Amino acid sequence: MSAETHTCYEGCSVNIFQFYLEKSGEHAAIVKCLQNVLPAEFQRIGAGKSTLDVLGVGSGGGEMDVQILSLLQSAFPSAPITADIVEGSSELTANFKALAAKTADLGKIQFSWHIMSSEDYQKAKGGIKEFDFIHMIQMIYYVKSLAESIKFHHGLLKNNGRLMIIVEAANSGWDVLWKTYKKELCVGSITEYRSSGEITACLKDQSLKFEEHPVPNSFDITECFDRSSVPGERLLSFMTGTEHFYESFSPEVRAGILDVLRNKCSTEKDGRVFFNSNLTCIFVHA
Repeated sequence: MSAETHTCYEGCSVNIFQFYLEKSGEHAAIVKCLQNVLPAEFQRIGAGKSTLDVLGVGSGGGEMDVQILSLLQSAFPSAPITADIVEGSSELTANFKALAAKTADLGKIQFSWHIMSSEDYQKAKGGIKEFDFIHMIQMIYYVKSLAESIKFHHGLLKNNGRLMIIVEAANSGWDVLWKTYKKELCVGSITEYRSSGEITACLKDQSLKFEEHPVPNSFDITECFDRSSVPGERLLSFMTGTEHFYESFSPEVRAGILDVLRNKCSTEKDGRVFFNSNLTCIFVHA
């Protein structure tokens, strides 16, 4: 998951988020998918256009954005490119600005920064600008209304534009964990858990054309089953959306979550436990 749409997502929470990214290998899995599918998509999106406009929604520290923008710049080296970035965390936005400044390929790209939630952007910026490419990577969990968010962002697409949504896959470990313990987990910034199953159902309800691409990933959560492991508890805290896993649930709920994690969300190999962290990349047509 991600840290995108909440201005309160600072300090300690950002640190746990970065810790999760290092442990999970999630960004590397996403980058591999993007490198496979985006070049052809960008050729379709940019055909016959003299300028290109990109919107990143919930961009976090920008690690994925710089990959996307570098691929776009290399596909259209002479075209002016703008990038509007919507991110609720001022700390992560500062990280993004620093990363963009030292990424050589992005020197010609004109950035506009919007430190706000996606809902506030909808209220403040609706209808002012349209985009050729909009991406929502690991942030759709935090929007209040899935249908309204998809309708709004799809409505900002120019001719031949694409809306890319990357989200945890249906039947992944995340999907199983958060739906099994919905009552206990959907109480903070995430009030309604959504996997790719909910996203594609919403797209079908709105009669939108889309394609799906699998993003396979798994990571080692063996430390989560060692009560004395500090990294294990940090991982459990992030995976359950809490600050301190062992202080947040009753002993019965903790035991149940650990059982589900081991037996329904993961596979075991050579004595290690690997969490099914598969994602899905969805391209929605204008």
